Amino acid sequence: MLFDPFKSSFLFLILSLVLCVSQTLVLNSAPEIDGSLTYLWPLPTEFTSGNDTLSVDPDLSLSFAGIGGDSVILRAAVDRYRAIIFKHSGASSIFSRFRGRSSVYDISKLKIIVNTDSEELQLGVDESYTLFVSKNDGQSIIGEATIEANTVYGALRGLENVLHWHIIDEESFPLEVPAYPNLWKGINVMAEVDIPGHAESWGTGYPDLWPSPSCREPLDVTKNFTFDVISGILTDCWSSTPHVKQWLQDRNMTAKDAYKYFVLKAQEIAISKKWTPVNWEETFNTFAANLNPQTVVHNWLGSGVCPKAVAKGFRCIFSNQGVWYLDHLDVPWDEFYTAEPLEGINDASKQELVLGGEVCMWAETADTSDVQQTIWPRAAAAAERLWSSREAISTGNITLTALPRLQYFRCLLNRRGVQAAPVTNKYARRPPTGPGSCYEQ
Repeated sequence: MLFDPFKSSFLFLILSLVLCVSQTLVLNSAPEIDGSLTYLWPLPTEFTSGNDTLSVDPDLSLSFAGIGGDSVILRAAVDRYRAIIFKHSGASSIFSRFRGRSSVYDISKLKIIVNTDSEELQLGVDESYTLFVSKNDGQSIIGEATIEANTVYGALRGLENVLHWHIIDEESFPLEVPAYPNLWKGINVMAEVDIPGHAESWGTGYPDLWPSPSCREPLDVTKNFTFDVISGILTDCWSSTPHVKQWLQDRNMTAKDAYKYFVLKAQEIAISKKWTPVNWEETFNTFAANLNPQTVVHNWLGSGVCPKAVAKGFRCIFSNQGVWYLDHLDVPWDEFYTAEPLEGINDASKQELVLGGEVCMWAETADTSDVQQTIWPRAAAAAERLWSSREAISTGNITLTALPRLQYFRCLLNRRGVQAAPVTNKYARRPPTGPGSCYEQ
């Protein structure tokens, strides 16, 4: 699962993306850029933009400082992003020489300062950073950009968001770049072990986990071995499997009672190992009063669950299948964009309990031939909803304020090798309906 918390402090580079000759040649017949928009995705909560254009040297020199400056994670990330961002720099240089331009860049040095050596990554880690950009103005020999962060993960976010937009050496950003400490974004990977259902494959290696050869899920609730396996790393067929049926009768349990028993025992195991139990919403809907207070409720069935969960003091993750399931191919970009995880939650203290949201990509009908087109660009629409303030993106006509920026972002994804589908498809992952640039399709 991809997990995106959206409340903490985060500083963001303000970029002004400028089309240049080489970009026009690649992307072909782009529509006129709206000068009133800043073509960033996702949109920061607060930003300013200007008209000055700065070029970045593909051979950018690097220096590292601070207690965490020697981090292997950080240095590997620098190499990774340099390869991604400047992969078109050779072609760009050819165009520059063709136009008779010399290779003089405004920004030739990047300094990264990390103030601590902690590399522990968990929910709530400080991912904030500050960025300062200084142009070579004739008085300074080298134009320099400086990223400073408290942790290596803050520095990574700075690299991701600074460099993500500089795909070739002629991409640009404004001269003065203010940063804001209350904007935060982090992408963590949350591995899901879904039990007791969705677990038939467990019995391939350990057949005793199945209630019977003909009933392969949910896992066998009667055996200690089942919980031993869970510790080391219910409902119809329970009633029809003889030894499970007898176990239920001996304890005067229904299959629903056994499901509750299974979930609560699995929670105990997780918490004893200092893990946080994340439960799909069925457990909250069925026996909320019995759940451990540390439980995170993961919404998926529909709207209105997170308000109920936070009202009872639980944390919640928003994944309403009606708007944020990517395999629902008939859900257009604007419905992903306008879905609001905080809907119905007006108390600021309760809003803090909504950890974030997740767009879900179920792969029963996807493979390598179409998975990227299914995910992108609709997942990016949800990303801006999670990143940006409600006020920043909930006003105005999104066809004018958001759609052009998302179309532009889709073009950048295509250039980066991501097979993002046309933004305004009526049905996700369908090919373009006719000729045109990546903006217009």
